Amino acid sequence: MRTRVPLSLLGVAFALLWLVPLAWAIDTSVKPEGETTRVPVTWIPDVFTLDAYRSVFTAGDLPLWLLNSALVASGVTVLTLAAASLAAYGFSRLDFPGRNWLFALILAGIMVPPQALIVPLFHQMQSLGLVDTYWGMILPQLAAPVMVFILKKFFDGIPREYEQAAELDGASRLRMFWSVVLPMSRPVLAAVGVFTFVTAWNNFLWPFIVVSDPDLMTVPVGLGTVQSSYGVRYAQIMASTVIGGLPLVIVYAFLQRHVIRGVGDAGLKG
Repeated sequence: MRTRVPLSLLGVAFALLWLVPLAWAIDTSVKPEGETTRVPVTWIPDVFTLDAYRSVFTAGDLPLWLLNSALVASGVTVLTLAAASLAAYGFSRLDFPGRNWLFALILAGIMVPPQALIVPLFHQMQSLGLVDTYWGMILPQLAAPVMVFILKKFFDGIPREYEQAAELDGASRLRMFWSVVLPMSRPVLAAVGVFTFVTAWNNFLWPFIVVSDPDLMTVPVGLGTVQSSYGVRYAQIMASTVIGGLPLVIVYAFLQRHVIRGVGDAGLKG
């Protein structure tokens, strides 16, 4: 009991330290622009104002950008879960020639930086006529070797007896995957889904490269144009950051229990 109290206090201290940048962003976003650069720096503004939020909403098509980000991030998440779970199940349960070599090749993809693929991916999307389209933003983000690895390690820990019982009842391999394995993998699927959604939502570089139509811009790309047109205005930058991160907070708040359980189960079963 005595050991748990210092550890709890240490955890609270680290949590408060982690929250400092978020608190600073919110504090700066409700200050007048002139006060954001005042020295010495103050936490409590002389005047609370929402002018930065109003400017961000009126300076650009923020609701449209939020919708675009939601469509792209949701599409990437659903399709990544489908592709990664099927691939992981195949590597976990099926015995086919070259399986180990192919899995090693997929793991090698983890070491390839996404920036190195920007040019060939853009040429590929251009040849397919997918530049300035939702599919052009979604498809290149579906390759997620680390998610295949996580799901495979989780599937390896599921006893095969469940599938053998379903096989005795006449279930096909796809039926076993859908009705037996996936329901038992909901926590890890939720964790993988949240991580994928957050990554896709925050992705700036690829949507910035493949999209030039303002009506297709996502939140990071769209807010970047607002900032550049207004110059360096710290209150508006922080307001943009708060607005852009709010959907991620909402998603995690709803799925927090599943994410924590999924990360823990993946570690135990792996």
